[in-house]
Amino acid sequence: MTDLLRVDLCGLRLAVGAGACTRAAVAAAGLLLLIGCSSSDETYTDKPVDALYNDAMDNLEAGDDKRAAKLFDEVERQHPYSSWATRSQLMAAYAHYRANEYDDAVAAADRFIELHPANPDVPYAYYLKGLSYYERISDIHRDQEMTEQAKKVFEEIVTRFPNSEYARDARLKIDLANDHLAGKEMVIGRYYLTRGFYLAAINRFRTVIDRYQTTTHTPEALLRLTEAYTALGIDDEARKTAAVLGYNYPQSDWYADAYKLVRNINPRETIPTAN
Repeated sequence: MTDLLRVDLCGLRLAVGAGACTRAAVAAAGLLLLIGCSSSDETYTDKPVDALYNDAMDNLEAGDDKRAAKLFDEVERQHPYSSWATRSQLMAAYAHYRANEYDDAVAAADRFIELHPANPDVPYAYYLKGLSYYERISDIHRDQEMTEQAKKVFEEIVTRFPNSEYARDARLKIDLANDHLAGKEMVIGRYYLTRGFYLAAINRFRTVIDRYQTTTHTPEALLRLTEAYTALGIDDEARKTAAVLGYNYPQSDWYADAYKLVRNINPRETIPTAN
């Protein structure tokens, strides 16, 4: 992902003289160009576009990302019809992302997508938006709204821009988001299971198997389903679930536990083989 986040700031500096781009290019740990829309109570004196833009670049290179975003916004405000206004929108959003101002980055990305739907940087706008959600994914014991939002945006990248340079990383992050969401379902399912709310637990474990079956949580979900069915006396479903677990994960500890559990239902009865 690092290569996707590199920005050659030297190439983005507005030339004002023969030595205008002598500084070394900065590899920034943020995203390439999007739009900024942060507001500020700070006032700015009208300046020529080159001075204002390069002042913003100076702050960005110096690591003052918040002030850089404000200055890039000023370029657009003071010179809305200049050729650098759109670029400044993009750089403002980039600065917001670097400053961990993720809500501002999302708002900027949305605005850029709306105002410039044909711009070649639109896929990157979606990518920045997705990362701005992804950076805020919380522990599986907490609310997963950010995970859901990140997954939605990355899926849109894969659907709309499947051949873009961001699609591969988006697919990887979809997998990671699914694993996180499955983990949340497992936490809730275990809670219900340990307290004897077996039907509620079954619904959670079924969600993992039906919606997130390629995640790392599937083997345990099958075991927990076996436990819940056994507790309810639904022996046929318990045996079938254990068989599915054994067929797909024969070497796992989860299957070993499920095998012992089902064997205790009727020691003389064999576990059916999943077809």
